[in-house]
Amino acid sequence: MSNDIFGFTFDAQIKFRMIKSDKKIIIAIDGYSSSGKSTLAKEIAKILNYKYIDSGAMYRAVTLFALRNNLINDSNHQVDEKKLQDLIKQIKIDFRNSTERNRQETYLNNENVEDEIREMNVSNNVSFISKIRFVREKMVSFQQEMGKEKGIVMDGRDIGTVVFPNAELKIFMNAKAQIRAERRYLELKEKNVDVSYEEILKNIEKRDYIDETRDTSPLKKAQDAIELNNSNINKQEQLDWIIGLVKERIN
Repeated sequence: MSNDIFGFTFDAQIKFRMIKSDKKIIIAIDGYSSSGKSTLAKEIAKILNYKYIDSGAMYRAVTLFALRNNLINDSNHQVDEKKLQDLIKQIKIDFRNSTERNRQETYLNNENVEDEIREMNVSNNVSFISKIRFVREKMVSFQQEMGKEKGIVMDGRDIGTVVFPNAELKIFMNAKAQIRAERRYLELKEKNVDVSYEEILKNIEKRDYIDETRDTSPLKKAQDAIELNNSNINKQEQLDWIIGLVKERIN
């Protein structure tokens, strides 16, 4: 069995492409921070030729906007919600494919911010932005508009519960906090980001608490979602498992 942590085998891609159907579905993947939602969702979307929507990147883009406009207090993470609500109508977020870098990238007001929104300063503040009701309502409206034609894979915290409660396939992903922190640390290390494992673990634990306890759209498993705890399984095993679920829903 493959021990590949970050990629998928060619055989698995062939199996996915063998799914022949004109039927399009919505695949909602929710779960905890750094549980591997985005990596898995991107690959599924690419192989199925579906649109991938990174809802987390949208909240990160709003957070970056707030940081740039001095709307977040560095010491206590307090957000100037009144000013943000006045300015949020100026925010435009979209996703574009980069053939040069072979990935989808996030654009904030026509500026490529894909790398900047992954930095720790944004990570340390995104939960304080994403818990604000009017921010979530604005992002959910964007997301629902993107999914009108179906044929999408979207990952986040409330996709199966709030954004697409009628999605044909809902998956809820989880893993031990220490394992998620280690994966995130290795990912950032590959990008030459200077950050410690302890700092990442602390950030993940804080985000988990905020996501679970916020008043608006708290992180929780949808009643009809299928849970995937990937603490002890690799990406290949996850992909093989999802192949069966997609075939069931499409066929």
